Amino acid sequence: MLTGKRILLIIGGGIAAFKTLDLIRRLRDQGASVVPVLTKAGEEFVTPLSVSALAAQKVYRDLFDLTDEAEMGHIELSRAADLVVVAPATADLMAKMAGGHANDLASTLLMATDKRVLIVPAMNVRMWEHPATQRNLAVLLGDGLLVVGPDEGNMACGEFGPGRMAEVPDIVAAIGAALGDGPLTGRHAIVTSGPTHEPIDPVRYIANRSSGAQGAAIAAALRDLGARVTFVTGPAAVPPPEGVAVTRVETAREMAEAVAAAHPADVAVFAAAVADWRVENAAAEKMKKGTGGLPVLAFAENPDILADVAKMSEGRPALVVGFAAETEDVVAHARAKLDRKGCDWIVANDVSPETGIMGGAENAVHLVTATGVEDWPRMAKGEVARRLASRIAAELGTG
Repeated sequence: MLTGKRILLIIGGGIAAFKTLDLIRRLRDQGASVVPVLTKAGEEFVTPLSVSALAAQKVYRDLFDLTDEAEMGHIELSRAADLVVVAPATADLMAKMAGGHANDLASTLLMATDKRVLIVPAMNVRMWEHPATQRNLAVLLGDGLLVVGPDEGNMACGEFGPGRMAEVPDIVAAIGAALGDGPLTGRHAIVTSGPTHEPIDPVRYIANRSSGAQGAAIAAALRDLGARVTFVTGPAAVPPPEGVAVTRVETAREMAEAVAAAHPADVAVFAAAVADWRVENAAAEKMKKGTGGLPVLAFAENPDILADVAKMSEGRPALVVGFAAETEDVVAHARAKLDRKGCDWIVANDVSPETGIMGGAENAVHLVTATGVEDWPRMAKGEVARRLASRIAAELGTG
């Protein structure tokens, strides 16, 4: 998939640097050549000898090495690659990139390159969540840099949360997508996410507890495999991923209209928690307490977006995936929903309060298809998304 591609790999200083050894091996297995640049801090975690042996290339380390400058100056080194990858991208490296610093070989290469740059953040959860890091991330995204990760999970420092470096297969997939060689290149995916808000009056509404985290992760995973993604999102707590076309909606009817406008598509994934009903007699002004007793709300059914798309007579996506959030008899309800809606797959999960899944960082799902049920273990929502995206790519590849 990456035959003939040249990757300039900048290895930052963090415990996750050990993953770059496997990354180099896998990239070379796919036919890419890897030119490694090892920062001074990176040398504390991986040795130049091990990096050089796996890359079968010289390791570049020093900006002021006269031999390196004579053989290949840093300007040429920064532009000879098809893609520049920074892994791990530490908080320090991200700050240098956002600030335009160029005081060592790695930062100078990043300033001098005219190629796309993909960063793979890895750091302590508090460092990742620090306002300075998030500001720097926003600057880098605004500059057009690509990002994969970080994942959530246990860290070497003993803390838990976002900041883990993405797993190597996911980095390889993101590199393939950045180079236009992802398995979903040329495919269009529609992904819905988040809750819908159905107004009662101008200040009140009916909704649910969906954070939108799973839908956003799915959109990012499909994007990383090369798909062009239309992301239709309700008012979610989790922001949309970068690199997708975002349509923001409030109500179920607005979501149905946005999905219809996004067609045609190769795959549609309906991860949104759409309200089944809306208030038909929503008030135009804020409702007040008074002596007239409690207000009476009249309900009407909302459009069934999943069923409408699954049963399209023309232009139906090749793969239609629904979600089923249940609190009991999860698989049985999912099987019934698969038949009733006419979709191809249902991703079902138990959202009982004790699971902590609704609005949480992890998910445990059952993939229900016409041929059976796959029970996936509990994992981070990003991992669920990547597994589902890989399954989608495999399915469309055989279609």
